[in-house]
Amino acid sequence: MSTDMMRHGAAVLATMLAAAAPLDAQQVADSAFAPVIARPAFAEGAGPVVLVDEGHTNFHTTDGRYYAFARLLRRDGYVVRGHGGPFTHQALAGARVLVIANALHPQNANSWQLPTPSAFTREEIAAVEAWVREGGSLFLIADHMPFPGAAAELAAAFGVEFHNGFAVDSLEQGGAMRFARADGSLADHAVVRGRGPEERVDSVFTFTGQAFRLSAAGGAPLLTLGRGSRVLMPEVAWQFSEATPRIDAGGMLQGAVLPHGRGRVAVFGEAAMFSAQLAGAQRQPMGMNNPRAPQNVQFLLNVVHWLTGVID
Repeated sequence: MSTDMMRHGAAVLATMLAAAAPLDAQQVADSAFAPVIARPAFAEGAGPVVLVDEGHTNFHTTDGRYYAFARLLRRDGYVVRGHGGPFTHQALAGARVLVIANALHPQNANSWQLPTPSAFTREEIAAVEAWVREGGSLFLIADHMPFPGAAAELAAAFGVEFHNGFAVDSLEQGGAMRFARADGSLADHAVVRGRGPEERVDSVFTFTGQAFRLSAAGGAPLLTLGRGSRVLMPEVAWQFSEATPRIDAGGMLQGAVLPHGRGRVAVFGEAAMFSAQLAGAQRQPMGMNNPRAPQNVQFLLNVVHWLTGVID
């Protein structure tokens, strides 16, 4: 990319994302969002327990920005519970799926800048890894910086390398990114095929996020960034310039699944794709309620179905 193009890209990205940054405080759950589930996986309240982490300064919780996430899974028959304590063998024993979405170390709660220490202790990481290895399922979601930094040590325990930055397309523009079967950026996998033709997903939208690499044996990419994509690595979230370090992200991932012992892991580098939020003064739909992302609902259901063995 030429110097002029880099300057233009940095200016565009800075404008778009700086404008979006204050929306973090204005992102509220779209409580009216309730899409039809044609074929619930379980009778109401009869499904496996899905435990959602709410004990690590999480940006997304069941009664907050992941209200629609929890509501959708409950309507699919799952028993969804928030968990406000540390991860221990005892705390995880009754759950089938552990969801961790945008956890943070307390020092970054109101300071989205480097350094970004782990949100989890070594003991918690060991407990989660052992629980998955013994048959549990982890749904790990870490958005743009500073969230990847806070979850990097946990991700590494499963052979996933997070990059603590902002994923952007080849023009270095922020905003929604489309992953599609047609161009191979959305992989052909059980998660994408669902239980039948009516659950097949042909496109998924994400909303900025990070990018990661997968080294775990048996891992399967789901969302692959296109050629020319980059990860911008600022010291402070939303603050970009021509001097901001950049990493080539072509071929890196925003979604993947992998086996781990007797358990399963789904990893995603973007969180809004599984939410339904209203952002900013104009209350713009962001997430599953966005008109550009009509299949994100089915994609979320398929991910959880795979994690719980409903599909293989």
